[in-house]
Amino acid sequence: MAATGSEEQGGRAYYVTTPIYYVNDAPHLGHAYTTVAGDVLTRWHRQRGEKVWYLTGTDEHGQKIMRTAEANGVTPQEWADKLVDEAWRPLWKHLEIGHDDFIRTTEKRHTDRVQEFVQDLFDKDEIYKGGYEGPYCVGCEEYKLPGELLDGEGEFAGLKICAIHKTPVEILKEENYFFKLSEYGPRLLEHYEANPGFIQPESARNEVVNFVRQGLQDLSISRSTFDWGVPVPWDEKHVIYVWIDALLNYATAVGYNENPAKFEETFPADVHLVGKDILRFHAIIWPAMLLAQGLPLPGKVAANGWLMVGGEKMSKSNLTGIKPQDLTSHFGVDAYRWYFLRAIAFGQDGSFSWEDFSARYTSELANDYGNLASRVAAMVGKYYGGTLPEATSGGAAEQAVRDGLARAVGEADRKIGEELDFQGGILAIFDFVKQVNGYITEQEPWKVAKDTSDAGRAGLATILYTATEALRGVAVLLNPVMPDTSQKLWDSLGAEASLGALADQRVQDAGTWGQLPAGTTVTKGAVLFPRLEEKSA
Repeated sequence: MAATGSEEQGGRAYYVTTPIYYVNDAPHLGHAYTTVAGDVLTRWHRQRGEKVWYLTGTDEHGQKIMRTAEANGVTPQEWADKLVDEAWRPLWKHLEIGHDDFIRTTEKRHTDRVQEFVQDLFDKDEIYKGGYEGPYCVGCEEYKLPGELLDGEGEFAGLKICAIHKTPVEILKEENYFFKLSEYGPRLLEHYEANPGFIQPESARNEVVNFVRQGLQDLSISRSTFDWGVPVPWDEKHVIYVWIDALLNYATAVGYNENPAKFEETFPADVHLVGKDILRFHAIIWPAMLLAQGLPLPGKVAANGWLMVGGEKMSKSNLTGIKPQDLTSHFGVDAYRWYFLRAIAFGQDGSFSWEDFSARYTSELANDYGNLASRVAAMVGKYYGGTLPEATSGGAAEQAVRDGLARAVGEADRKIGEELDFQGGILAIFDFVKQVNGYITEQEPWKVAKDTSDAGRAGLATILYTATEALRGVAVLLNPVMPDTSQKLWDSLGAEASLGALADQRVQDAGTWGQLPAGTTVTKGAVLFPRLEEKSA
């Protein structure tokens, strides 16, 4: 579902990108993990009232795509079209990804600009002709250094294999054009030192810094042994190296050399979200290309860890790929969006298991959050006919809830909006959910309801208003993470008629107490998180 409203506000956009994904196969959980993280981040900033631009897309050139298409008896373009139309776009719609643009590297708006960028570097004497021979991994689309290879075993005994794909590398020898990457090591190190948050997490930053300190080699930026790619403009016997082609999507998608106003208000990206296996391309090659062209560097490159299944990185080549739909059909889309960001600290490797997902769903979503919403709505219905009462009393217990909401807003806004600590932000919100559950347990409104005195009625009204108003704040805070569920809760609170649309609510204002007016109609809607056995029936 495309986002709306991103271009209505003035000023510079908060620009977030995912990698563009290879279309050699359908997306798996690893692709969706990064894309959902970007969606939550950009939704959060939209709910801050900021102008936002969220870019994702597909990488459709290179030898890997060509070979996959040949194996399936179609042209590379036909294969890319099929995968984009039948797999990638439908999944992002299914997962409620609110991207503003979807770039394909076979689009003319991209390929023309790539040629212009590379031609400009050539004219500036940043590119020269040479030759190269070395081990090449088609899966990575990258020449490998000796230290990056493993000794093969079993059927690959006696061969060198890629440490990531566990398949043999090929020894390639060809004439290439080279980018003078080696000249940019000192400037990159200077930038890393001046901007310590440029590469995240810190472990990833240290790895990149150490790699650059060892000295950079010039980069082969063309291939001449196949033709599925963007032609080198001054020598069409060569195609541009797929990674140079791919990295430039971050510029071409926002108007490089085509729409100066759009480019000025968007580029460079504030955040590039990437997998750690492609970190060097984004933290070394991409900024060096920008430095050579005199363009500004991105705000930060944030590398998420690998999703692991059975101790292996989740990928099609390792046969551990799992379709996101396998999980959403059982747990629901919102629970899926929530789980991976809740269970895995962004930037670290994390293991997925069906059992862990089930346990967290039941404990945190169904019992803590969903049951809280159901109990509160049921009590407002039972004791007040569904009309939210006015809080006319209150003391330290109610003040603690108000303080807890304000604390959750501040912590979640800092962690999600600034630090990309999705897990920490979600935990702050759910700590508040637990606090509200504890408040209801301690206050025992079902007992207070038996006290028909003025003080008893005032106490019951205050308890239920406090709990309902707390849920209003939770709905706002969880909207970027679980938009469908948050909207259902918002509607059940009667908030739409009283306060306006949920999408208009600012996360930083969610802790301002008393926004839900007394007299609002509260309804007990559908269960937010049905029991899993019911979902399976």
